Amino acid sequence: MKPIAQMTPQQARGVKYFLMDIDDTLTRQGKLLDVSYSALWKLYEAGLKVIPVTGRPAGWCDLIAREWPVHGVIGENGALAFWEEEARPISEKPAAEVPADTSRGAMLPVLKTEFHPLAVRNNHPVLEHIKERAFAEFPQLRLAKDQFARLYDVALDFAEEDPVLPLDAAERVRAIAAEEGAHAKVSSIHVNVWMGDYDKLSMAQRFLSARFGWQSGPGDSEVVFTGDSPNDEPMFARFPLACAVANINKYTALVKNLPAFVASRECGEGFAEIAETLLARRKQ
Repeated sequence: MKPIAQMTPQQARGVKYFLMDIDDTLTRQGKLLDVSYSALWKLYEAGLKVIPVTGRPAGWCDLIAREWPVHGVIGENGALAFWEEEARPISEKPAAEVPADTSRGAMLPVLKTEFHPLAVRNNHPVLEHIKERAFAEFPQLRLAKDQFARLYDVALDFAEEDPVLPLDAAERVRAIAAEEGAHAKVSSIHVNVWMGDYDKLSMAQRFLSARFGWQSGPGDSEVVFTGDSPNDEPMFARFPLACAVANINKYTALVKNLPAFVASRECGEGFAEIAETLLARRKQ
């Protein structure tokens, strides 16, 4: 990994899409930092397509797509995508539904969704069995508190809340899932387990292609992805300008395909460093 300061102006000027993980990439200790949220706005206002790619649930994606400065969000490690599009004029709605202080000619955005064709709902019996095995082996392991908002995966919390389990426990849970025929990825806080052959990368490519006409191959260098942990490895491996915040160094033993660039700072401060460096290089 090279320091992000070594990204060239030519590389930066070719970027059209800025994708990023959320937990411990935009956040620190679960909180979205002001510098990282400000960086999202700067990227958005610079005309880049801004798209979080996260293991977080469908319920969170609804909020993110509506309220953050983004052009879409991919959630549950690639099971789904949410984005907004312009809709019909308010004047076409029944008068009783139109707020009194709203212009009659205004446009309201409509939330759109796409679900990966290979996604399987998270009530699958294999997932139930994996949970039973994992909880029996690690009694302090627990379901993530956001599980109620998930549609397709099971999130097992080993480090989001106390007690924090060691990383080798998370790796063992991942191995249990693989033994049972499921897919699993370790993030900085959860082990996400699902049925269905997809990941962050496959859905990101589907979404970029369908929504924006992006072309795999020629367009690879148009994409910057920033992440922090093993579940981001498919994105690191695919995109030649992939980046990581400095806390990736905790996981180098688990990530065979590291990104091209790394920030000097961790978490949201590192994300802001990457965003600001790219935007500065584009002006050179």
